[in-house]
Amino acid sequence: MHENCLSKSCSTGGVHRRTFLADVGMGFTGLALGAMLARDGVVRGETPEEWLPPNGQPHVTPKAKSVVWLFMNGGVSHMESFDPKPELTRFAGKSIGETPYKDVQNPEKLKLARVTVVNDANGQQRNKLYPLQVGFRKYGESGIELSDWVPHLGSCIDDIAVVRSMFTTDDNHGAQTQFHSGRHMLDGEYPTLGAWVHYGLGSLNDNLPQFISMGSREYWNAKDGHYLGPAHDAVPIRVDPANPLDFGKPAKDLSRDQQQIAFDLVGRLNQLKAVEYPNDQALAARIKAYELAFRMQTSVPETMAFSSETKSTQDLYGLDDPATREFGMQMLATRRFIERGVRFIQVQHGAGGAGAWDAHGGLKGNHERNFKAVDKPIAGLLKDLKQRGLLDSTIVLFASEFGRTPGTQGADGRDHHIYGFSVWMAGGGIKGGIAHGVTDEIGFHAVENRHYVTDIHATILKQMGLDSRRLEVPGRKRLDIDHGKAIEEILA
Repeated sequence: MHENCLSKSCSTGGVHRRTFLADVGMGFTGLALGAMLARDGVVRGETPEEWLPPNGQPHVTPKAKSVVWLFMNGGVSHMESFDPKPELTRFAGKSIGETPYKDVQNPEKLKLARVTVVNDANGQQRNKLYPLQVGFRKYGESGIELSDWVPHLGSCIDDIAVVRSMFTTDDNHGAQTQFHSGRHMLDGEYPTLGAWVHYGLGSLNDNLPQFISMGSREYWNAKDGHYLGPAHDAVPIRVDPANPLDFGKPAKDLSRDQQQIAFDLVGRLNQLKAVEYPNDQALAARIKAYELAFRMQTSVPETMAFSSETKSTQDLYGLDDPATREFGMQMLATRRFIERGVRFIQVQHGAGGAGAWDAHGGLKGNHERNFKAVDKPIAGLLKDLKQRGLLDSTIVLFASEFGRTPGTQGADGRDHHIYGFSVWMAGGGIKGGIAHGVTDEIGFHAVENRHYVTDIHATILKQMGLDSRRLEVPGRKRLDIDHGKAIEEILA
């Protein structure tokens, strides 16, 4: 074979690399070979429409190789979770204008997005401060204060960096899309962070998808690849060993050999069409998915088989409690996927409408119930990753699209709040036991070390060894804010 036959073209006959891979008649093996060559840096993608990731290796030495992206749909109250504000209780029932903090609603401070301050007949703002609905206490050697609703996460606080100074600009639930992509929903459709990581890095395990999504995703946040192509969408997985993914098993009973014959035939036909239509992203994604699906029929159910886990491990994730079992199974599956080399696992909690955390009313019952469901399983994941030596190479993020207002909505809820809220990160070269950034005394504005959502993206990409500017697609110029800035203060 000529030494240039795996480059852009073969000098002996001008054969395009894709044509070569199809003509060798290797069926699924041809694509698998191409993926491995790209991962090892032998073959680089030529255009955004390539089947293979354009950068099979990180740009710089990475501090992490996997990401667990935990997203709470609906908007978690930062005041009742990771950023206590006792002044809310002190001034409960008063309008913001009746407190020493009346200037937080100054129009100059609200220029990030539209906000309407509604006054009653006497000219007083109706937005009354709502007292904290839960107690707080200090946890760990770091002494960081957290809500009484997260005692299990509190036991992990010395491995966690809390970022208390996030802001965003979409004050409705399209902010879910904004947190994932960095762009306002009205700007159009842009790739999510998971898609960029998938686009930029090769596979760690050729038998499993490198980008997985678990949990419910609403229609405005259902896709990831967008202009990168459908090959970079997350593969949806259910925590059901009998049926973990759609069309993951044959409709009729077939032997493995029979399936292999059918897959090889369809694969060869698809390869011929791929040569004829080399820039068809949908076809390329379908071929790659078809090949991977065959391998996943065995590898995914094996990963979801929790019977091999000890009872103590299952209890660590809360599988013994109906309140924590469902999310606990997702967290245990997450650890098993991480062990097997999956790069990016996106887990959404809170299905239905805008999201289960959207507590416009009944905040106390809502958040107490939701934290009960996720606190122990997430802490179990952190502890399990740590004891297996996996936390150092795995970044875990806990986030929500925005926070909730210091003032009440209705009798006992809080509205959406974009000016200051909290997320946290752990593992993968992230410092533990620190609280970074500050909101004001009532949790209205992020006032120190403010971070737009893409600063989280930049932090994760840096730890993964990727430079977002070197991942840019020709003809798709990104804004500076799309790239964000890594939060250096929380990096070890």
